Amino acid sequence: MMRAIMRAFLQLGASVLLFLVTRALVVEMYKIPTASMQRTLMVGDFLVVNKMVYGAQIPFTHYRLPAFHDPRRGDVIVFKWPSDPRINFVKRVVGIPGDTLFMKDGVLTRNSVTVQEKYVTHTTADADMAVDEFRWQQDYLVKSARASETYWPSRNNWGPLIVPPHDFFVLGDNRDNSLDSRYWGFVPDSLVRGEPMFVYYSYRPDSASTWSWLTDARWRRLGTIVR
Repeated sequence: MMRAIMRAFLQLGASVLLFLVTRALVVEMYKIPTASMQRTLMVGDFLVVNKMVYGAQIPFTHYRLPAFHDPRRGDVIVFKWPSDPRINFVKRVVGIPGDTLFMKDGVLTRNSVTVQEKYVTHTTADADMAVDEFRWQQDYLVKSARASETYWPSRNNWGPLIVPPHDFFVLGDNRDNSLDSRYWGFVPDSLVRGEPMFVYYSYRPDSASTWSWLTDARWRRLGTIVR
């Protein structure tokens, strides 16, 4: 009897350990809390995130496992928000180290080529105001006539900027409703957590129903590949 109990405890412990290792190094679950990536990702989507692809960080250390590849242009990534690393964000990479980026009237140009962004949506036509949040860009401007004290960027008009080594520039697909690199700067590669693979569950969180997680489930989104 005692041997059977010990075996059960050992099996339970091994299962918990396997779960913790898998969560720390292989995959993690992530819920979409805002509309910044809509239409690609909806509020209430639950994602399976591949942590190994970019090299998972070994818990309680500063070391990372070898990556399959670095984040690429167009990848959707999960990362720790540089302004508060306790918070995870999900955005799309539009600039990798060495890229020159600028936006004019909402159209993104990368390395002198207009980027065809079929995934982008525009949800508001309000005034394109220039605010102090964008002034961080001054230090990364291409050295030209634009890099002067008269530079006053806005949501839809900024740059050209050069992405520094080991950093990424990210934007939300819901371009008019996204807190992203335009506002708070680049994402260091050390803060990248992984790449979303697919939606494993989804529901409308704005429902008043107590059982909204079941009655308002978006069954058609289950298994949707994130791209």
